[in-house]
Amino acid sequence: MPSVFSAIIAGQLPGRFVWEDDEFVAFLTIAPVTPGHTLIVPRQEIDQWQDLDPAVFTRINEVAQKVGRAVRKAWDAPRAGLLIAGLEVPHLHLHVFPAYELSDFDISGADTDPSPESLDEAQAKIKQALRDLGYGANVPE
Repeated sequence: MPSVFSAIIAGQLPGRFVWEDDEFVAFLTIAPVTPGHTLIVPRQEIDQWQDLDPAVFTRINEVAQKVGRAVRKAWDAPRAGLLIAGLEVPHLHLHVFPAYELSDFDISGADTDPSPESLDEAQAKIKQALRDLGYGANVPE
């Protein structure tokens, strides 16, 4: 059975995309730990990060770095957090988010009811930051 992320990627469920290429997409999570919390997801349905071909693992991390630069820029954050949890959805995803303190890395404290307006604003800020950083070719309209 396809994962919820596969349904989002296929357009069967809504998603606030900030990055798209042939292998990966990035979209905002509906439960952010901080505004701008983004998920980097392979198009291919892979559950465990340990099962990725090393070259694919390198490429997904390259996308995560670019999104990380964008969230730091957009929120003037001192750090960009990176987590691989994988317990919520059985489809590999990297969490990238503006990080200000160690507690930001606790995804159990995520906002489970962010306003649609706050998510729309976060999407716009990340997309603009990605464009400003020279990654506009992968920013969806």
